[in-house]
Amino acid sequence: MKNGIEETITSLLHSAGVNINGKGDVDIQVKHPDFYKRVLREGELGFGEAYMDGWWDVERLDKLIFLLLKSSLNEKVKSMNMFMHYLEAMVLNAGKKSKAFEVGVKHYDLGNQLFENMLDKRLAYSCGYWKDAQNVDEAQENKLELICRKLDMKPGMKVLDIGCGWGSFCKYAAEKYGAEVVGITVSKEQVEYANIDSKGLDVRIKLMDYRDIDTDTLLGKGKLFDRVVSVGMFEHVGYKNYKTFMTTVHHLMRDNGLFMLHTIGANKSVVASDPWSNKYIFPNSHVPSIKQIGGAIENLFVMEDWHNFGAHYDKTLMSWFDNFDRNWESIKSNYDERFYRMWKYYLLSAAGSFRARNVQLWQIVLSKKGIPQGYPSIR
Repeated sequence: MKNGIEETITSLLHSAGVNINGKGDVDIQVKHPDFYKRVLREGELGFGEAYMDGWWDVERLDKLIFLLLKSSLNEKVKSMNMFMHYLEAMVLNAGKKSKAFEVGVKHYDLGNQLFENMLDKRLAYSCGYWKDAQNVDEAQENKLELICRKLDMKPGMKVLDIGCGWGSFCKYAAEKYGAEVVGITVSKEQVEYANIDSKGLDVRIKLMDYRDIDTDTLLGKGKLFDRVVSVGMFEHVGYKNYKTFMTTVHHLMRDNGLFMLHTIGANKSVVASDPWSNKYIFPNSHVPSIKQIGGAIENLFVMEDWHNFGAHYDKTLMSWFDNFDRNWESIKSNYDERFYRMWKYYLLSAAGSFRARNVQLWQIVLSKKGIPQGYPSIR
């Protein structure tokens, strides 16, 4: 006989088309009797941790998360933990300079072998552009080309990549467009890999927080960047620091320059992101809203173009998971089964979230004073 907590959770799931111990590919198979209490008590964090611990399973995790989000079940199950998570985010500054390198150590330095077995051949760790693409390698090359075209790249331009990852854009811009590129990242593993991978090109990769960028040191006295790009890094800045970030970019860029921001975006303004992801995947992270970005660029930039291709992230994440899952045997000696379940939950729950259009992917082109005769939107 079911108790009240079990009945509540079962009823909520049923309203989303999910049954407990059913035969469908989205039906949750409960393996531990305390699953229901944990979810009701700890909400999204408990749901994710219970999966990592093997307390429940499902055939199609991505499809399950899609259904739960489309039914707004995440809004219906709130916990005291979530309240404390939001309170902490309001009081503290998770994106302050002293915390800038934490995500590098805890996520991006997990081992290049992991990412080499998961990502495309260029190690581009952000949403691919799937227009006319047949696979993730093509989608990522399309994305890099799209960025260069949006920035109207020309040979000899001085370009800054804030949050350059393993250097995929830096290498592409130098190789294909003859740009002089400086990339910065908070990951030691990425710096080492990117500098080796781009050897022979006009590319320099630095271990640096964006607040420490000095153009006099990097370019020479009085020189500024023609183009600035930031791909998949703004999610680590924190809402309390958005104005600081935009002001920094403004100071680094020539008056006739362009800045392209590629970032995940939220449908509403919040002060804290998902507590499970914040704890296990991206510490100190925050997904910005249109309103928060708008406030940060006010009186600094002209918004020239705003492109949403968030639906493309679903396909990108599913490709990453397929690679990760297929190659797990060759890398699992460095990790454990709980890591496998954590990473699977991360990739597939994110895919379901983008599929539900719960989050977006924006490319925003900004200028200092506006482009004469207007900016031609490129797709």
